[in-house]
Amino acid sequence: MRAQRLDFMGAHGTSLAARLDAPDSPARAYALFAHCFTCGKDVFAASRIAQALTEHGIAVLRFDFTGLGASEGEFANTNFSSNVEDLLAAAGYLRENFAAPRLLIGHSLGGAATLAVAGLVPEAQAVVTIAAPSDPSHVTHLFRDHIDTITAEGEAEVQLAGRPFRIRKQFLDDVAEQKLKEKIGVLRKALLVMHAPGDTTVGIENAMNIFIAAKHPKSYISLDTADHLLAKRDDATYVANLIAAWSERYLKD
Repeated sequence: MRAQRLDFMGAHGTSLAARLDAPDSPARAYALFAHCFTCGKDVFAASRIAQALTEHGIAVLRFDFTGLGASEGEFANTNFSSNVEDLLAAAGYLRENFAAPRLLIGHSLGGAATLAVAGLVPEAQAVVTIAAPSDPSHVTHLFRDHIDTITAEGEAEVQLAGRPFRIRKQFLDDVAEQKLKEKIGVLRKALLVMHAPGDTTVGIENAMNIFIAAKHPKSYISLDTADHLLAKRDDATYVANLIAAWSERYLKD
């Protein structure tokens, strides 16, 4: 496997930190990976899935959304729409410098963003969501105790995964305006929905809603006892191997 540290310009002119994992031989396809809410490109699930996919000949670009990890920008100024725009910029970077992504993968809120951007990436033939919410506003339950303060005062500092983040009212307004199910209904790309029935962060009903909204070809795979973040190596490897096997028929030239 070859790994490259890269950076490219995000949708709003900030530099976004990225990593490209690629097989030693020429890649048979390029994939774009969107990480979970407030995570980063180096979170275990993203790292393990990308590395495993290279063993199947797939190169994977993962990056830190604006204001996260090593990327520039202020997190408080971002929202779901800006994440979608960053993904679109990442697809453009791949297209111009390597090859356009034919496989799109998103984890948690990154899965919702991947569904939202998929229709804007014409070369993408297959889309995978992992533990994704069917409605981006679902993420607000992570800081529900602060919503009244955010609404009244315009912003509030919240603790997410043990770290402080500033959430502004514009974030709430943005996720409330999203119509993701409409975009899923006109996806016209192969879709794989992956979700663990015991996920306590994003309930299994979200997978059902995504699956019902989508047209064929579509598939669902249960992740059994995996946790939301795929913290166990075996779970992350299982996901990567399934993605590689499922996508093979859609990535043929």
